[in-house]
Amino acid sequence: MQQFYYGGDILTMEKEGEILEAVLVENGRIKSAGDFEKVKLLVKEDAQWINLEGKTLMPAFIDAHSHISTAIQMSQAADLSQCESFEEILSVLREYQKEQQIGKSGVIIGFGYDHNFLPEGKQPDKKYLNQVSKEIPIYISHASGHMGCANDAALALAGITKDTQDPEGGKIGRSDKDNEPNGYLEEAAMMMLQKAIGPRIKFDLKEGLKKTQELYLQNGIVTVQDGAASPESFAMLRQMDESKELILDVVLYPLLQNKAQELFLEFPEYAEQYCGNLKLGGYKAVLDGSPQGRSAWLTKPYENSGGYCAYPWFSDEETEKFMKTAVEDIRQILVHCNGDAAGDQFIQAYKKALENSKNSQKDKLRPVMIHCQTAREDQLEEMKELGILPSIFVGHVYYWGEVHRNNLGEERAARISPCHSAFLRNMKVTFHQDTPVTKPNMLHSVWCAVNRITRAGNQLGKEQCCTVYEALQAVTINGAYTYFEEKEKGSIKEGKRADFVILDRNPVKTEKKMIKEIQVLETIKEGKSIWKKEDR
Repeated sequence: MQQFYYGGDILTMEKEGEILEAVLVENGRIKSAGDFEKVKLLVKEDAQWINLEGKTLMPAFIDAHSHISTAIQMSQAADLSQCESFEEILSVLREYQKEQQIGKSGVIIGFGYDHNFLPEGKQPDKKYLNQVSKEIPIYISHASGHMGCANDAALALAGITKDTQDPEGGKIGRSDKDNEPNGYLEEAAMMMLQKAIGPRIKFDLKEGLKKTQELYLQNGIVTVQDGAASPESFAMLRQMDESKELILDVVLYPLLQNKAQELFLEFPEYAEQYCGNLKLGGYKAVLDGSPQGRSAWLTKPYENSGGYCAYPWFSDEETEKFMKTAVEDIRQILVHCNGDAAGDQFIQAYKKALENSKNSQKDKLRPVMIHCQTAREDQLEEMKELGILPSIFVGHVYYWGEVHRNNLGEERAARISPCHSAFLRNMKVTFHQDTPVTKPNMLHSVWCAVNRITRAGNQLGKEQCCTVYEALQAVTINGAYTYFEEKEKGSIKEGKRADFVILDRNPVKTEKKMIKEIQVLETIKEGKSIWKKEDR
């Protein structure tokens, strides 16, 4: 079956300025693209003619980094993202407990609060959560996913007491008086509690998948990531794929310290190739936390912190072992680095792994630095030399730009998400939203990258603005390159998969400050329409 698209701008992303008149799809692939009259000659009698009516067709967006399995689960948690005070958080949790009929054998889970935007200006620790319940375990996750708070019942379940030592790469919040845990948990400490409460969580994962896929599809995305995947999340997604419920293509990157190698050995049919809608893309490592939570590991202290630079998740020796494993196994590795000290640790460890390896494929692995929030000029230069790709969480500028001014000072804050510096070096930059941290809105990321406007309406570091076309590359063809799929996805070219998005206007021709107003009207995967805006 053929689909013949015409009547609007067709933005190919093959080269800047290229806008075609028509594209012909046959059996899910692009058969021809070019001038209307030329392409029309190949159209069969039973083809479906689709008039764009002045709208714009371009390649579907590619999510370069998110956590779809976490998003599926958190879509079933109490939504704290709109709460504007501690009292609202407690009210939402109480209502959630009643609606879900959660008793002592269960657990109350909340997601999405951000202390940076609460009038109390601090973490809603156990003192407050105990007001909801002292008997039912409660855990709420910060929007960043790098910290959270628990009540006494949850702390007891995890065995966290005043005698519990801070884990490597984490911190347990404590009372100043008696060293008792106050309920605040950061990084690895948070993971201790999550492991303890995990068996009690009873989410409706089928409903979670439906809601989460809808969220990606309505933003024009058909290829997504499960970063920091686990054996459990892989099993969950496999089951969803086998039951034909999974529509999206999902690329998984299991954590090296969580049986990543074992997954590749046990499921070779998924190794760097799709089996159904899933593939194992490589390994993942996390080296630090988040700058908005002051847990990103920096070389220079946070502002007004008494010299505090945060801390690493792993020692240099452990990090070097991770990089050596990736290079010797011939696997791509994605490495979470928000702070520049974490960036140094990654770069030096990967450089050492390359130098010590005799692997003939070592220069073809396309390692990725995830987030790159405080990447310095010298780091970008060295990343370019080593072949490390920057995946930038550019939404930081909008969501936490003013927070970064407070935490990092004006000079460092202005360089948050250094897009221009990376594009200047002809690096294959990608953008991501780290979903469920923020919504997977690619056009909002494009808007952020070309305008760099904060929530308060101030411009932050205009020198790091990139062009609209560069930003569109970061959410299409460069994403495909990151996944070794540039021959299949990311641009409109004969022979490639027909993964498209239809927009209400052409982003290249739209005033820069209006890009975030562009609407996704339809999402197409392999020639089939899989989502349409209802009021189109």
